[in-house]
Amino acid sequence: MTSSIENVFGSRVMASGFLLNNELTDFSFVPKQGDKLVANRIEANKRPRSSMSPTIVMKEDKPYMAIGSPGGSRIIGYVAQTLVAHLDWGMNIQEAIDQPRMINRFGEMDIEVNTPLEDYAQQFEKMGYKVNARELNSGLHVIRFTERGLEGAADPRREGIAIGE
Repeated sequence: MTSSIENVFGSRVMASGFLLNNELTDFSFVPKQGDKLVANRIEANKRPRSSMSPTIVMKEDKPYMAIGSPGGSRIIGYVAQTLVAHLDWGMNIQEAIDQPRMINRFGEMDIEVNTPLEDYAQQFEKMGYKVNARELNSGLHVIRFTERGLEGAADPRREGIAIGE
């Protein structure tokens, strides 16, 4: 469930059992930059660009894992980094969530402050990146389907915990 939809529970208005979002801020309110039209300009019959990416991973035609995060334009990186850590590197889901965050959205490298990634800032700068050490409070939540039942994990950077038996 993505409950943020730009703000906690979106517009706070429900229609037919669905929360309506307030993603209008995902449109560009400036229709042109120089002489070029902005792709995400406000225009009839357009949908706002959004980086929400709640993801269901399937394995052998069955749900294996559901994952999502708040975080604006960094959401895609948070989810992708966690999926790679779990699926490709073999980390358990809590370890995958807990790892330090590093995101490159628009050419600048955001690295999570107060983590070992800060030790790599100079190396990134030597490669030509502008580096920003900052808080990257992803807020990921994961549910993994196992033979024993559901396994949950939550990002300690924000509110929320995984509980159960």
